[in-house]
Amino acid sequence: MTRRLLLSFLTVTVLVLLALEIPLAMFFGDRERERFASLVENDATVLASIYEDTLDGDAPLEPIHADSYRLDTGARVVLVDTGGISLVDTDAGVPRDFSTRPEIATAVMGRHAVGTRYSETLEMDLLYVAVPVASGGTVHGAIRITLPTADVDARVQRFWWGLVALGAMILVVMAGLSWILARSVTSPVERLRRTASGFAAGDLTGRVVLEGAPPELRQLGEALNVMAARLDSLLESQRQFVADASHQLRTPLTALRLRIENIGHLLGPGHDEDLAAVLDETERLTTLVEQLLELSRAERSIEVEEVDLVRLATDRVDTWSAVAGEREVTIVLSAPDDAAAVAAAPGSVDQILDNLLDNAVAVAPPGSTVTVSVERRADAHVLAVADRGPGLSDADKQRATDRFWRGDADRPGTGLGLAIVRSLVEAHGGQVQLVDVDGGGLKVEVGFPASL
Repeated sequence: MTRRLLLSFLTVTVLVLLALEIPLAMFFGDRERERFASLVENDATVLASIYEDTLDGDAPLEPIHADSYRLDTGARVVLVDTGGISLVDTDAGVPRDFSTRPEIATAVMGRHAVGTRYSETLEMDLLYVAVPVASGGTVHGAIRITLPTADVDARVQRFWWGLVALGAMILVVMAGLSWILARSVTSPVERLRRTASGFAAGDLTGRVVLEGAPPELRQLGEALNVMAARLDSLLESQRQFVADASHQLRTPLTALRLRIENIGHLLGPGHDEDLAAVLDETERLTTLVEQLLELSRAERSIEVEEVDLVRLATDRVDTWSAVAGEREVTIVLSAPDDAAAVAAAPGSVDQILDNLLDNAVAVAPPGSTVTVSVERRADAHVLAVADRGPGLSDADKQRATDRFWRGDADRPGTGLGLAIVRSLVEAHGGQVQLVDVDGGGLKVEVGFPASL
């Protein structure tokens, strides 16, 4: 947005400069050429008055005046009679016939001729001025002055370059002022964007601070702050309710399980299957309550410390290897020799690994391998668990981390394991990604921002 505003301001500035400087440059050039032609015309008129008596026959012909003018200005002066035959020529011998020259013919007819033409001999533009030499209304001849326009062209060119330099200076100044103005407009918007992005990512603790911003943006920021505070309060109330309900249900569920087991002794034989089914459902309900409690804890603000993914992965693989062995599943670890340090809350990475390994071992077929890997990257370290189970479709991968979603309703579970993983990972600024394994299976990749 800053770039767009800056380009807009500079575009307007360039258009204004072009609209002002081009007409000014053209006007100055025309004015300078007209002034130059007027001065030369005045000089020609003075010379014509000097040679008036000469052509009238009252005085001898003296070319000294034309030669002196040539030495002073570098111009060529030609004096002709009424037939166009030269009497004085500062650059060539006389006589020569100039009657075919349009300007000479015009001057001999009693009119002034002023203009420019390109000289192929001299390879330059020349200004010519031809005036009649007359007295008492009678034309006795004409005088023509030709002068290179290089000097006036140079002045015009210098003026043009001056305008270009002035325009460049104005552009530089306007670029600085435009940048300041654009930043004053976009800086509050950028702060709004960053804070709103934090809200979208789940961080409702941030607040918009827009001191010095326009009133409309300040009002928008205040509205966002109020919205974030209310959302945070509502979510905290929800989490607190889930945590309280889960905590309060744990004791009654434990007592219920004990009572069911005691009733089983009183029922005697023949009711073992029914009793086992009731106990299984009670166990499932207990697990659901426990995971709801874990989920509510995962969504709360956390205090982190530096932990080593390699060490934690090694510990959890050792712990889960016995459980996997009972199901004829092997767990292998692939990790670097160096530590992979990340900032995480105590116990959170263990809980993530427990949920991932629980899911992987549950779906892995007997005789297969579950791979736990740790990969060090420049900006993040990735912890992954891959199994050789049935895998998930692309649509199921999008829903797998939703709460209570279960890919196979016949398989025991609560559908909260991956939801807990996602909540814990996102609380640490990381990401969860589900990808297919070559040859079949599913890999869950958990990325943490690297601290070492």
